Amino acid sequence: MSKEKNLKEAALEYHSLKPEGKIEVIPTKSHSTQRDLALAYSPGVAEPCLEIYENPTDIYKYTSKGNLVAVISNGTAVLGLGDIGAEASKPVMEGKGLLFKIFAGINVFDIEVNETNPDKFIEIVKALAPTFGGINLEDIKAPEAFEIEKRLKAELDIPVMHDDQHGTAIISSAALINALELAGKEISKVKFVISGAGAAAIACTRLYKALGARSENIVMCDSKGVIYEGRTDLNEEKQEFTVETHNRTLEDAMKNSDVFIGLSRGNIVSPEMLLSMNKNPIVFAMANPTAEIDYNLAIKTRKDVIMATGRSDFPNQVNNVLGFPYIFRGALDVRATDINQEMQLAAVRALADLAKESVPEQVSLAYNVKNIKFGREYIIPKPFDNRLITKVSMAVAKAAMDSGVAQKNITDWKAYEEELLDRMGGTDQKLIRILQTRAKANPKKVLLNNGEEYNVLKAAQILVDEGIAKPILLGRRSKIEATKKQYNLDIDIPVWDMEEAENKERFEKYASYLYSKRQRNGISSIYQANRLLKSRDYYGPLTVEMGDADAFLTGFSKSYKGALHPILEVISRSGTSKKVASAMILITKKGPIFIADTSVNVDPTTNDLVEITQLTADFARALAVKPRVALLSYENFSNYSPISQKVAKAVRILHEIEPDLIVDGEMQPDFALDEDLLSAFPFSKIGRKAANVLIFPDLTSANLSFKLVKGLKSAQIIGPALMGLGQPIHIMSMRSSVDEIVNLATLAVLDAQLRK
Repeated sequence: MSKEKNLKEAALEYHSLKPEGKIEVIPTKSHSTQRDLALAYSPGVAEPCLEIYENPTDIYKYTSKGNLVAVISNGTAVLGLGDIGAEASKPVMEGKGLLFKIFAGINVFDIEVNETNPDKFIEIVKALAPTFGGINLEDIKAPEAFEIEKRLKAELDIPVMHDDQHGTAIISSAALINALELAGKEISKVKFVISGAGAAAIACTRLYKALGARSENIVMCDSKGVIYEGRTDLNEEKQEFTVETHNRTLEDAMKNSDVFIGLSRGNIVSPEMLLSMNKNPIVFAMANPTAEIDYNLAIKTRKDVIMATGRSDFPNQVNNVLGFPYIFRGALDVRATDINQEMQLAAVRALADLAKESVPEQVSLAYNVKNIKFGREYIIPKPFDNRLITKVSMAVAKAAMDSGVAQKNITDWKAYEEELLDRMGGTDQKLIRILQTRAKANPKKVLLNNGEEYNVLKAAQILVDEGIAKPILLGRRSKIEATKKQYNLDIDIPVWDMEEAENKERFEKYASYLYSKRQRNGISSIYQANRLLKSRDYYGPLTVEMGDADAFLTGFSKSYKGALHPILEVISRSGTSKKVASAMILITKKGPIFIADTSVNVDPTTNDLVEITQLTADFARALAVKPRVALLSYENFSNYSPISQKVAKAVRILHEIEPDLIVDGEMQPDFALDEDLLSAFPFSKIGRKAANVLIFPDLTSANLSFKLVKGLKSAQIIGPALMGLGQPIHIMSMRSSVDEIVNLATLAVLDAQLRK
């Protein structure tokens, strides 16, 4: 099965999983009692209605308007699909809503309007406007898009932006500022060639002019060639960019140019055209998915080129998600009546400046690239940079205030910054995206036990398609092929069948190693080593120990204890570690929460708790999460029961041996996770910020707690991660879901990367 076919099937399955679609509406107030319902609706709801009637601005106080954006389209210019209509555009609009939510905490209603007449479309949007704090116009074809946005901006008192125009303009402008600096060129003196004359190209060019580009230095080309003075087939928008020139083709225009901006179609720029540009050419080939000139071809053709594309698999991706969530965030937070040019330019400069700042470790880890720094391959920030929400949103909010379109002023900017960072706590999928991005940068060979099982096979397919890992299936080839046929899985993944002759040499090597390692520890003969190795539970760990695989996942079809015992016989402890323990990551709306020990140590001693805490804190740090550790009990700093005494003693030892670790206890989990409840204990070293690492006093309480969360489906779970081993080997929960296997394999890849 081709990668394209796999992607199609995966996309259709993803969107159709129940509940269908990608976004939903959830209540934000309590609604469990009759009194709650009486306040939420009749008769209580009349009171805020009357308050808003008397003072219309109270709508921001009593409703969600201030954090609600409409994503509105008529489906006339969808992605690269063209005019597919309003209904067919809905998956894209839902996707835009998802991005607003996960990157900036903004709620969205997507609205697909079955109307192509600009006047009627404008009237419909105006009639809907009282519902929203802002309007994001999306995928509306030019030239109608210009008139629609222009009139709505003039006739409404809430921010309106057509992201297809201005998003690309803002992000590419930030990249342009930095590229010109690296090239040693001034924007007022360089010659631009713009390939494309649609909404995005025109918005980009207008913003470049606002930054200092001169009209006489800009040559724009449409599908018919150069837009020159005297052409009679131009609409009003294109006429703005006519120039006196003898050039008639894109090839002519590119000679002796400095900047190429591509917003047209793929493979229209040849190496010869690139070679005709001036020294240190700047090439933004942003057609998607196929750029105007391939990135690798451009770099090969000219070593001095500064290159950006619209793709995530090359450096310098011009990605609109760097802009629109944070621009609307800043505009909403000051109740701006417009997103004006001053606000757009503020976003441009904030993005350009951010790329020059020292890159946090978490960003480097997310992309598995050491020492990311400002230069030819880093001229714009990465989408997973947490600083975007503060840098861009604050710049936009300030520009709105300075330019007079803000209806609400921010006076305490430090408090506003904290508010923005708190919003990011709700992006409960962000850690998974970051971990997978890190894994993709250097995928490792992960051996998956139980290759005959559908969930394991499907997970392996995803790992290959997404480039997260290089999976190998451990199992009987005949059964694996039967499962693939049964579920129509046309995937080509290596299979290691222990019964096949090609594995004989590997088997003999493993048996010899196992015997030499354990001959004084229970394995008294090579015959016994051979017999044990017939079990995958021994064979699998040895593939990693002997360097034939980078990581091993097992446990799908048996108990955790049953899978763990052979691993402990084969694999040594890591470094100075004496204990092996396991930890789960709960991906919650409050951010990631690490819990331990969920699977290994039944009744840990005080010293065991100390080491489990250290292992889990190190695990969190490895994932770029600063640990705030709470050791749990059913008492808060009471120290009465034997369990609490054990925990309190472990805390005292940790305070002594790890003075820089934020850790305290004993405490109840609800107090550890609630900033307000924590305020009752001002002496606690955790302070007023919730814990993100929870150490349970025994396996029973840890395992039952995470099983309860799993059963309620109130958080996504990654793990269990096995800590303290000398090799990256991890045990799946029995009958793990496909997503759980993918997530654990991602952790295994990262584990292998860190050990290398």
